[in-house]
Amino acid sequence: AKRVALVGKGITFDTGGISIKPAANMHHMTSDMGGAAAVIATVVLAAKQKLPIDVIATVPMAENMPSATAQRPGDVLTQYGGTTVEVLNPDAEGRLVLADALAYAASRLDPDAIVDIATLTGAIGIALGREYGAVFASSDELAADLLRAGEASGDRLWRMPLVEDYRPALDSAVADLANIESGTSFGAGSITAALFLREFTEGRPWAHLDIAAVGRTTADEGIHSKGATGYGVRLLLGYLTAQTAVAADTAA
Repeated sequence: AKRVALVGKGITFDTGGISIKPAANMHHMTSDMGGAAAVIATVVLAAKQKLPIDVIATVPMAENMPSATAQRPGDVLTQYGGTTVEVLNPDAEGRLVLADALAYAASRLDPDAIVDIATLTGAIGIALGREYGAVFASSDELAADLLRAGEASGDRLWRMPLVEDYRPALDSAVADLANIESGTSFGAGSITAALFLREFTEGRPWAHLDIAAVGRTTADEGIHSKGATGYGVRLLLGYLTAQTAVAADTAA
């Protein structure tokens, strides 16, 4: 890739909005901007290392709070680019801000690859636990590059499927898409979230990293201190570094 667009979810605090979360662990939602933080750190490090690659960061940011002006279940939003989305659950807000950023990156930045990273779904922790992040990808080559970078950096990834049979879960009677599973019983929350995001990538090589379970740790263990882990920085920097090495070999 000669030009890579990195997109990071930047929900600065997520109460769940009108679909408010349980109080017990809500204070952990200070780290719901982990994807955005990883993207910003990666771009800063890439610049400091003077990597000869065009990297563009798109960091959509918001706070998800209940208020008199909060979005409501049943609202229909128009995303960047014109796609309409029915909001069935205001606590599935991260994919809404990511959708705008992905659509902008795909249509305006002309990237060779798009990689988004987000603390997106609790379901991914049930699937993979706290040792692996998930990668969903429309490109086998991009997925393989990220998997290699993850193994080399210690930010390990496991590839998850984009199951086409689950795509009808996102159909809406009043909009182009619903923001969560609508009227079906597939139950694959992380997969349908990734399928939702894919709708905004214009068919470009794209990968989605779901880091909801690995972006934070509850204890001092290994190289991590209790709290936010910084997961994704080493992975993304390793991926970009490998891309520049491939480009150099090709040029030679």
